[in-house]
Amino acid sequence: MNFETVQGDVAAQSADALVNEAGTSLRMGSGVAGALRRHAGPEINEEAMSKGPINLGDVAVTEAYALDAEYVIHAAAMPHYGDGQATTESIRSATRNSLETAEELGCTSLVLPALGCGVAGFDLEAGATLIGETIAAYQPETLSDVRFIAYSDEEYAIVEAATEQFADA
Repeated sequence: MNFETVQGDVAAQSADALVNEAGTSLRMGSGVAGALRRHAGPEINEEAMSKGPINLGDVAVTEAYALDAEYVIHAAAMPHYGDGQATTESIRSATRNSLETAEELGCTSLVLPALGCGVAGFDLEAGATLIGETIAAYQPETLSDVRFIAYSDEEYAIVEAATEQFADA
């Protein structure tokens, strides 16, 4: 499986599945969720919320609407906004469940952001390392291309340094 870190806007990526950094309510507010909602259209938020709430670490799947993907996997690495922060276990579970769900859907490519970091309160470097470890330990059946996306130059530098030991491991 090809695993690499890329820089850009998750909503502008082309892949079988894009991962949304969701809270347990699945309400698509700001950050990654907001970017995906703006590009996909309001229907994605309506469909996502109809599938929630979900447990911390779990995922839900929606159509991708106007995004260049088949699916959006909404990974709840953090509690509902304002109800606490992401944890080591919620980040690992959300990452693993995103990978497993992509496989169940028959996806070959997946793009995911730094789940549980940023507004979710988890340190980016530590979170990126957890995500990189989880991806590297995963034994794919259909996934052949996994991209860990970072938006800003600063975020990309941190994610790249934290995951370089896992890339194409």
